Amino acid sequence: MTAPTPDPHTVQGDCAPAYEPLRDRLARNLSSGADLGASVAVIRDGELVADLWGGEARPGEAWQEDTIVRVWSVTKTMASLTALVLADRGHLDLDAPVADYWPSFADERVLVRHLLSHTSGMSGWTERLSTEALLDLPLANEMLARQEPWFEPGSGSGYHMVSYGHLVDGLVRGATGKPLSEVFAELVAGPLGADFHLGVPESELGRCADLEAPPPGGIDVAALPEGNLMIPTLVNPKLDPAEFNTAPMRTVSLAGINGHGNARSIARIQSAASHGGEVDGVRLLSPATIERIFEVQADGVDQVLLTPMRWGIGYGLPQPVAAPAVPEGRVCWWTGYGGAIVVNDLERRVTVAYAMNRMTQHMTSSERTDAYVRTAFECVEAAGMEVAR
Repeated sequence: MTAPTPDPHTVQGDCAPAYEPLRDRLARNLSSGADLGASVAVIRDGELVADLWGGEARPGEAWQEDTIVRVWSVTKTMASLTALVLADRGHLDLDAPVADYWPSFADERVLVRHLLSHTSGMSGWTERLSTEALLDLPLANEMLARQEPWFEPGSGSGYHMVSYGHLVDGLVRGATGKPLSEVFAELVAGPLGADFHLGVPESELGRCADLEAPPPGGIDVAALPEGNLMIPTLVNPKLDPAEFNTAPMRTVSLAGINGHGNARSIARIQSAASHGGEVDGVRLLSPATIERIFEVQADGVDQVLLTPMRWGIGYGLPQPVAAPAVPEGRVCWWTGYGGAIVVNDLERRVTVAYAMNRMTQHMTSSERTDAYVRTAFECVEAAGMEVAR
């Protein structure tokens, strides 16, 4: 039975008193139409201090506690974490050539850490790629494996916008004999009981919120510098917004762009990074592996995003131009096209996550997402002051 649509002013879920401003922000955004449906969560020192949701999953249908939504490139943090777990357990060497695990990978200059930090030069496909081929992981993976990098591996970054999930999938298949989606479920989501999927099971498709494409605008193609890598990355293949909500785009694991979850599940999984590698007694990472996240692999203008970026291994690191709301310090984060985000703050032992279905023009930053992040960390500070008193 379809649940009735709630009043858009009504936010469901619970939060500690200091986090009421976060509830208020979500309520205002639902009321104004900035958000159609959304969820926001904060984990602090192992406690889920805010778990909020509201609005519509699709017109006329309420966003429920267990609604999940495509979070675009926030999915990359799940692929990264899985690879880091494998490295922690000795199945991957971050400094080894990818070809050590993936024999058909042609360029031995490309190291595992290059794939995870967008510095491999494999920002997209050189051969023409259809949407159907994109969904055929073995085929699309091998197309990447045999091509020449677009720039010298390790010389800088060029965001692996769509190719990231295919590259990590090929790497993980070579190291374990299993697809990334299966390893993620076995080593990460399953042990943590987290409702996040690299490929949504057909039985769960009914829980998926429908994405609403962002309004026209955004990138001024005419203003881009000649020879830029953004255009060849974006147009091969050129994804049709009309396909975002189809079953094939949900059930196949495209681990760079189509993971499905909600703020609660994102925060639970990613809190492994902000909480010393352990979540409720389940250890995913050792302190030594967490330290490797913060080894700067590139710091400068990204050749695809065309904005200054600082990349560690598997995550973005604070860069005020790209993400003004992400706090400085021992923080690792990433965001998704349209606005979803996760921020891990190791000093505060805090993870903040936001997932929504009304997309806006957002690549690394936007007013709506930045406001959620700022409000969440203001609440963290307020909660700390209450404890101090």
